[in-house]
Amino acid sequence: MQLLVLGLNHKIAPVAMRERLAFGSDIPIALQSLGALSAGAVILSTCNRTELYILAKPNQALDDLSEQLLHWLAKFKGLNGEEIRPHLYIYENNLALTHWVRVASGLDSMILGEPQILGQMKQAVNQAQRLGTVNNQLSFIIQQVFAATKQVRSETKVGSQAVSLGFASAKLVTQIFNKPHNSTLLVVASGEMNRLVATHLAGLGIKKIIICNRTPAHAKTLANELRTADRLVEIVGLERLAEVLIQADITTSCSGSLHALIDKNMVNHALKIRRHQPMLMIDLAVPRDIEPSVGDLDDVYLYSIDDLQHVIAGNLKQRRQAAVEAELLVSQQVASIERKLLAKEIGQEIKHYRQQSKQQADTLLTQTLERLAMGENPAELMAELTHKLTQTLTHAPTKMLKAVASEQSSDTANFVAQQLTQAFRPNKFQR
Repeated sequence: MQLLVLGLNHKIAPVAMRERLAFGSDIPIALQSLGALSAGAVILSTCNRTELYILAKPNQALDDLSEQLLHWLAKFKGLNGEEIRPHLYIYENNLALTHWVRVASGLDSMILGEPQILGQMKQAVNQAQRLGTVNNQLSFIIQQVFAATKQVRSETKVGSQAVSLGFASAKLVTQIFNKPHNSTLLVVASGEMNRLVATHLAGLGIKKIIICNRTPAHAKTLANELRTADRLVEIVGLERLAEVLIQADITTSCSGSLHALIDKNMVNHALKIRRHQPMLMIDLAVPRDIEPSVGDLDDVYLYSIDDLQHVIAGNLKQRRQAAVEAELLVSQQVASIERKLLAKEIGQEIKHYRQQSKQQADTLLTQTLERLAMGENPAELMAELTHKLTQTLTHAPTKMLKAVASEQSSDTANFVAQQLTQAFRPNKFQR
């Protein structure tokens, strides 16, 4: 395995450089260009990460490849190589593999254990596969990385607890509603915090969203972001809040108003018309948009931003504890991947060795048959053939044993010698 990861350190790189080194619509051209430098390439570019996952060509020195990639990146983005060098990191082989698994598992994310990065990585891999920059060897490595990631996330709690407002809100929805996709979401005010939460909730497959905004025209951008072919998004004015609240299974509110927009009487009225179907209400506003007394009503689940933040703080502590276990599991998984890669590489070498052995045996047999047809003594020819075959087939193993012994690896040499001699001991299948 000759694997290399080159990435931009977003913690120290200036914002302007992060923006210039980010990839977007230029990824197809970049991947095609990288194809000439390497045996395989994947580009991962998100709002907080820019990384190149590169498989070196056979016999290609990683130090040389690192320099080539640095100059390639600088040229491709129209920058100076020495200008970007201090802001880059490079990992090779074992460290590259470990980094890849940690990133996919969410252990290297700004929000520890967040799951979005795995989906972004899969999208990056799919794009590289479509463009033909993932060969068989890199494909095998990717499969192992994703399998290891699945193991890390399933066997530890590093990603099981909500640690963002959007994620925490989505978690509440799934706990209260068996079929979230059949629910109606009411978004009161279209500000940034509500946008983030609404986006997470929409990801649950919700089919109908109502945006209630003081100025309906200002909600069009959010509506366009949330609207899909199978999702209805409606915009109404704030004066219709009591009317649309009746339809809302889930309400998220963050208006910035100085006074509560939703009171106990309004919700009680909605409950009666809804025949007391459950209502989840998430108040992200400070001061509050929803009167706290609303939470006293039966069939209403009211959560304030303080409630969510307390949950997030506790969950983040659990994630940090789980991360210790996850890091250990990552090390074990990487070691397992390396063993599989080594076995795969040795398997190819064994296949090549057998093909060469067969070719040599076939050549000797052909020569012997030709001499036999010319009338030479069969017994002498068979003895000569046996001798030549023995010399030919034992030459490589003998040379290997001597090389191992010369390196003072006596235990290894003895083990190999024992395995070779045991191969010729009679067993139940031999007669």
